[in-house]
Amino acid sequence: MSKDYYKTLGVEKGANEEDIKRAFRKLAHQYHPDKNGGDDTKFKEINEAYQVLSDKNKRTQYDQFGSGFENMGGFGGQGFGGFEGFNGFGGQGGFSQDFDLGDLFGEFFGGGSRRSSSGKSKSRKGSDIEVTLEIEFMEAAFGLTKEISLKRIEKCDRCDGVGNEPGTKINTCSTCNGRGTVDRVVSSIFGQMRTQITCDACGGEGKTFEKKCTKCNGDGITTSFHDVKINIPAGIDNNQTLKLSEEGNAGLNGGRHGDLYINIKIKSHKTFKRDGYNVLTTVDISFPEAALGCKKDIETVNGEFSLKIPAGIQSGTVIKLDDQGIKKLEGRGTGDHLVTVNVITPKHLSVKEKKAYEDLLK
Repeated sequence: MSKDYYKTLGVEKGANEEDIKRAFRKLAHQYHPDKNGGDDTKFKEINEAYQVLSDKNKRTQYDQFGSGFENMGGFGGQGFGGFEGFNGFGGQGGFSQDFDLGDLFGEFFGGGSRRSSSGKSKSRKGSDIEVTLEIEFMEAAFGLTKEISLKRIEKCDRCDGVGNEPGTKINTCSTCNGRGTVDRVVSSIFGQMRTQITCDACGGEGKTFEKKCTKCNGDGITTSFHDVKINIPAGIDNNQTLKLSEEGNAGLNGGRHGDLYINIKIKSHKTFKRDGYNVLTTVDISFPEAALGCKKDIETVNGEFSLKIPAGIQSGTVIKLDDQGIKKLEGRGTGDHLVTVNVITPKHLSVKEKKAYEDLLK
């Protein structure tokens, strides 16, 4: 039966590379066998679909031949190997249906072949991590340093990322002689074709362990908590993102860490509102105060300020306090504090007050 890889990942046939990668990451996290509610079979299907749709050449052949291409060894139990001399296929590609934890990490760490043309395992950068951090209004105004505890993938500290139990031997794979791939000849409507597939014995690494590391089971990576200090600059705004280089997940085979992205969320304030680097507040005054003028003590981010309200002011008038707002990022000055004057109309008048207003009308 033909496998619909687009349906497996939940994307349209015309989906771009980013859409495919985003769908894979979401589903891989959801169905990973190590998670509660994970599904090993579903995870293998997702991994297989991504291996095909994320590769331009493989995707082209899949779109062109569909289920007929399965019978040529391109899909299913044989893995998706390269076809020498056919539309640019060949070399180190391919994957096995036998799932290994490294297959998941391989996609998160940049994808691609595990081995270089020289036969050595390639290092790959770790995947990025995105987190959301909620801070107070005043913390955003003046900046601060926060420390968070982050669960991320780390290089195994027992085997130093190699994968073997310390003190035991690492052997060259006898099945592939250290190449990481094995040759296979298949018959198709195009005749006899040779394809290279990932070696099942070593998972494409070209080596086997006398004994796998007892902590990481040979993967070279583990999951643990890591404390990260985040310097939040004064003036940062809601939904802005900070990047901390190499604070993400560890890479495979000694690859460097990915990056950490912190999306800032700012809590609402009981008094202040923000418009860019300007701070907005409202002050209520009475009819007599509006007619005669007055002074009002108001709060700014820099403390209390005595605001002079001129006589005859109209409700809705905005008074600007220069440089009393939020400091701009990178030392580009300071915003203003904008005060909207709200003249309160009295709802209940005493007899004396009512007479005074009647006299004014005359």
